[in-house]
Amino acid sequence: MRLATSDEAIRREGLAAALDRCLRPGVGFLHPRDVLKDPFLDIGEKRAVLASWASDASAVQDEPRLRWLLGTPEPVPLAEVREALDRLDREAGAGHA
Repeated sequence: MRLATSDEAIRREGLAAALDRCLRPGVGFLHPRDVLKDPFLDIGEKRAVLASWASDASAVQDEPRLRWLLGTPEPVPLAEVREALDRLDREAGAGHA
């Protein structure tokens, strides 16, 4: 599972690994639900990763219903990314994130 780019991650893995995760936000995630489960990301960081995944910049050419975030092993349906964003918003509203 991907770890947040933080002082702790920099100490543990080095600056290059932390920067790589910053430049390729999907590194280590297989599915949008993995972002939701990441204990090292705060709600804003989770939203940023999921928003990047949902972005048109992550759209698969000739397959607009799929998104392939740089650093992830394969594309996922946009509906699943949106579902994860909705869940994040519900959890934030309930004070669980």
